[in-house]
Amino acid sequence: MRHWWVNQNQTFEQETRGGYLWSPKRNANDHRNPFYEFMREVAPGDIVFSFYKTRIHAIGIAESYCYECPKPAEFGAAGPNWANVGWKIDVRFALLPSPLRPADHMHVLAPLLTEKYAPLRPNGHGLQSIYLAALEPAFAAALLALLGPEARALANDAGVADRPFEQSRAPGQGQTEWEEYLVDKIREQPIADTEKSALILARRGQGLFKQRVRQVEVRCRITGVDRIEHLRASHCKPWRDSSDSECLDGENGLLLTPTIDHVFDRGFISFETDGRLLVSPVAHRPSLERMGVPVGERVNVGAFSEGQRRYLEFHQERVFLEARIKT
Repeated sequence: MRHWWVNQNQTFEQETRGGYLWSPKRNANDHRNPFYEFMREVAPGDIVFSFYKTRIHAIGIAESYCYECPKPAEFGAAGPNWANVGWKIDVRFALLPSPLRPADHMHVLAPLLTEKYAPLRPNGHGLQSIYLAALEPAFAAALLALLGPEARALANDAGVADRPFEQSRAPGQGQTEWEEYLVDKIREQPIADTEKSALILARRGQGLFKQRVRQVEVRCRITGVDRIEHLRASHCKPWRDSSDSECLDGENGLLLTPTIDHVFDRGFISFETDGRLLVSPVAHRPSLERMGVPVGERVNVGAFSEGQRRYLEFHQERVFLEARIKT
């Protein structure tokens, strides 16, 4: 379990009421932002401290890994330069009866601030440039001590290690709803029914897209399964992010068994362009092992075509659950 600090001066009401965190993937200039990148390393059961108007007003428990989702409509005019698609994490928030003003306790907190990516100034004022920041255990423990027994009880409940974390909703539901919306938009397009069908089937890794991937791939890169009825054509650049032509481009695909397709699509694994298997630091390794991913080995799955390498670069940069800027 990790602890996170989120500055929500623009979106506190929307995020705490809606039960989520949302950030763009990049800055307006398309450069990486470490405080957006950290969204990729939150895991279910992690604790989130919500800072708003100089005080910690809520504490939350993450209920999902991050996933792609459009900017929430309820944000309205907030973040006019934010991209339309970003990262979302489902979070169960609890408002605190007595919000804490960190500036009143900097004699305790200031010595525990890190030199890099600290969420506060030494005087206790927040930093508008920061959205999400990881907290050192000592700093998180000090905050919980200051917040009182209710916050500590919530954190302790989330941190019980000998049982699965209980989620209150289907994780990543927003991504499924978004894809259903995109399917409906395809149905409304003024194109032939055969084209609509091909694009919709491509979402499930079937139809024309699968035929084209078979011209590039012959088996699952991880499990070695080569029976086509047991394989799904998985997009390297996700269907939800692809243009119509990219949705059906065979080089935008890998043939994977359904479980491997799932962990690849959600960013728990990826591949370097030279064929090296990458495993996300937030992935539940025992589960991956049970699904056939050799997480304890150095694995190279073989060469990719030039087109596949281009799409895999997108997957690493925009899907894989690992912050590209490290603390």
